[in-house]
Amino acid sequence: RGLLKTARKGVGEAELIVHGRASHAGLAPEEGINAIHELAQQLARIEKWNDFRRGVTINAGTVEGGTRTNVIPECARAVLDLRALHVSDVRRLERRLHSLRPVHQGARIEVTGGFNRAPLERKMSATLFARADSLAAQMGLRLGECTAGGGSDGNFTAAIGIPTLDGLGAVGDGAHSSHEHVLINTMPARAALLASLLASV
Repeated sequence: RGLLKTARKGVGEAELIVHGRASHAGLAPEEGINAIHELAQQLARIEKWNDFRRGVTINAGTVEGGTRTNVIPECARAVLDLRALHVSDVRRLERRLHSLRPVHQGARIEVTGGFNRAPLERKMSATLFARADSLAAQMGLRLGECTAGGGSDGNFTAAIGIPTLDGLGAVGDGAHSSHEHVLINTMPARAALLASLLASV
């Protein structure tokens, strides 16, 4: 809680659409190409790309396909949440997604989307953090830093070369949960730190 964000993952969203061939599951299953089966195998392949140590994650957040149980599904789709800590991994992940090839002969894969926020890498915030840390010490405050898995507007400023320090606002906990809250008693010190930092640049 209260740690300044000196790095943030890049964030994106991609849609993976598989086109197969519809057929009757009982009368002519061999004539169909099951788009759900193809999608499942592609997702199993993609899941292996997760590298928590490097900060690369791919989450299949929604999956849908098919119409009825007795129909070989012609289409299936998944929407993927993409995150990476380094620009090189963003490029590599997008390249891998767009290079996917079908497992089943006759299936077709379509990939749309990609990263919409580049990573905020620590080199873009290190100098500002050192300055904020020094000012905080003069005020009797202790600062810490962390890497955040979520994106912010700071990703955009860092991407265009502007030194960026994030997380200077409210101190709290429980983001996106039923116990999300802000510690009001920390607000005066945070405001004073932000004012001092602005005055120093």
